[in-house]
Amino acid sequence: MSKLVDSAAKAVAAVARDGMTVAVGGFGLSGIPTSLITALRDSGVRDLTIVSNNMGVDGKGLGLLLENRQVRRVLASYVGENRLFAKQYLDGELDVEFVPQGTLAERLRAGGAGIPAFYTPTGAGTPVADGKPHKDFDGMRTVLERAIVADLALVRAHRADLEGNLRFRLTARNFNPLVAAAGRTTIAEAEIVEDVHLHPDDVHTPGIFVRHLVATEIRDKDIEQRTVRPRVDA
Repeated sequence: MSKLVDSAAKAVAAVARDGMTVAVGGFGLSGIPTSLITALRDSGVRDLTIVSNNMGVDGKGLGLLLENRQVRRVLASYVGENRLFAKQYLDGELDVEFVPQGTLAERLRAGGAGIPAFYTPTGAGTPVADGKPHKDFDGMRTVLERAIVADLALVRAHRADLEGNLRFRLTARNFNPLVAAAGRTTIAEAEIVEDVHLHPDDVHTPGIFVRHLVATEIRDKDIEQRTVRPRVDA
């Protein structure tokens, strides 16, 4: 049965609501679901908790939601490229939980696997561990981290078939497979293959994790930090 929805706006509007937790794939501006993020902004929902490696940059990626004052809380491992994020945090508009990057990945993986919590030495003895249970294993101090299960997961894949099987391209694979598995409802945007199924060896995320598909509508790929060599005179 096809999981394809006519547009990102229609797919997001059917499930988005105020106060929900939204996990978003991508790393910087690589592999972000631009069409779905834009649709979420346009939906107007508020008081969102966003789980993502970072919050994009000013005016791009998840930065669009910050500009529209739709975000109440953020769980992220890196936010250094977004001045608006810093301002809203320092002004007390945002509640921020900084999560070590590996811990964030494992919390999402655990959520997708049905594991409620796990112990890790990462962050033990630092402010990251404040208020969390601790336990020693073979002399190693560890901290208990809770799994993340999102109300809504938004991911970007390179290709998808109508069953929702996903294949990611190169570094755009990053957090996307973890986010896809950790959502109660997962929407994926991709280039849709309508006449055949993806070959099993090409499937990175099985369609069982994907509720809805949309064709990618915004194809521009922004570069977070453009770096070029100095021009050499002929």
